[in-house]
Amino acid sequence: MLLGRRKLRLETERMTLRAPLQTDFRPWVALRSASRDFLTPWEPSWSPDHLSRKAFSNRVYWANRSINGGTAMPLFLVRREDQMLLGAITLDNIRRGPALAGTLGYWTGAQFTRQGYMREAIETVVHYAFTHLDLSRIEAACLPENAASRGLLERSGFKYEGVAQSYLQIDGRWRTHVLYASLRGDRRGKAVAL
Repeated sequence: MLLGRRKLRLETERMTLRAPLQTDFRPWVALRSASRDFLTPWEPSWSPDHLSRKAFSNRVYWANRSINGGTAMPLFLVRREDQMLLGAITLDNIRRGPALAGTLGYWTGAQFTRQGYMREAIETVVHYAFTHLDLSRIEAACLPENAASRGLLERSGFKYEGVAQSYLQIDGRWRTHVLYASLRGDRRGKAVAL
């Protein structure tokens, strides 16, 4: 099932998860700029034009095209009480056929960490993926030393599955990642990461 040509909005207890809009440019730049030192150790290197209007416009175009094509769900986390942009979550690389899987990625502004927002977002996106997109598996990866992200995935029902050598370029160099997955109807016991 494709995501379809419609406005994708998911509601959590405190947030609206929705596709980015051109009008989000200034809040997005402000949040990314203020959180730069917090985010860059965990992300691919920012291009020189990362915070430019043109790069953001391309991001919005890609998000809408991906949602309409059913290949990804890039969503901004917007707090309902004040319309504050908190971060983003993307279900990407949505695969059909025998895989029925997707890959989860996310980031939160530094001032909004450890307040449960991303856990709300992950649980909502995973539920939507299983119930509306008919996916069977959601994968996520993070750096082994990113204890906060590992804990978040485990608290959100993801299980540790292993290690991928030189998985992604992070902060300018190839980095090994630990792999996690959430399965629809998962009956696996709690796995302990080594």
